[in-house]
Amino acid sequence: MDGEIPNIKRWVVLYPIYINSKKTIAEGRRIGVSKACENPTCVEIGDCCGHLKLPFAIEIDKAYPRDFMQRGRVRVLLKKEDGTLSNPAITSRKQLMLRIAELVPRHPGRTKKQEPASSSSTAGPSKGKGGRKKK
Repeated sequence: MDGEIPNIKRWVVLYPIYINSKKTIAEGRRIGVSKACENPTCVEIGDCCGHLKLPFAIEIDKAYPRDFMQRGRVRVLLKKEDGTLSNPAITSRKQLMLRIAELVPRHPGRTKKQEPASSSSTAGPSKGKGGRKKK
């Protein structure tokens, strides 16, 4: 475990903002809007890396310099010490971002969150009537 800590510094860094379709290129997005996903989180990106059989580490205490309010980043091992790829299907950082952006919308936690939100929004607008104050 002690030998692994210095190596993590050489892993590829992925901030969620890199694949966020709500951000502009000037704000930090690195892939096209059509291929990006909406508001990804570090945990979702980490789960996608696990699905792709890539070693990863989530760093919750780190933040992207241009958007320091959103916390967290993910470090991913693309190439091992000897130069071989961890996953032969993913050869570059750009390819990794594109694959993760495809997988995040299908993340199990994301599909569960959207169902209750749509049902609760229909009940919201029917609240209360404007009236006079009683004397």
